[in-house]
Amino acid sequence: MTTDRNVLGGELEPCGTDPLTGFHRDGCCTTGPEDVGGHTVCAVVSTEFLVHQQETGNDLVTPRPEHDFAGLQPGDRWCVCASRWLEAYSAGAAPPVLLAATHAKAIEVVPLSALREHAVDVPADPSALA
Repeated sequence: MTTDRNVLGGELEPCGTDPLTGFHRDGCCTTGPEDVGGHTVCAVVSTEFLVHQQETGNDLVTPRPEHDFAGLQPGDRWCVCASRWLEAYSAGAAPPVLLAATHAKAIEVVPLSALREHAVDVPADPSALA
C-alpha cells in the first residue's frame, strides 16, 4: 500500500481500477516529479466535465490504443490533473470528487473548500451522516 496522504490527512485510498487510473496506472492518484500534469484529483467524470475538457483541448473520450487508453465514459473514476479540475470548477463543470482518494498535493492547486463542495465520499461509518 502507499504512504501517500489524501487531502483529509489520511492514507490515500484507491481511485479506480476499471478503467485503471493514475499517472502510474496503479489505481491511485499517486504523484511524483515525473507527473508534470499533477494527476492528483480523483474525479467521477460527468458528461459535462468530459464535454468541457474536449472543448478546452483535453480529449478524455476518444480511445488511444497506443497509450492503452480506452476513453472515459460518465461515471468512470479518473485521476485528473488538479489544474484541469480547477479550470472546470471555474467554468461550472467540475465533476464529483472522492476526497479520500485525492492526493494531498492537489490542494497546492485547488482550494480544499472547492474540492469539499464536490465531495461524494461515503464515510466508513455511515452513521456519522445522521
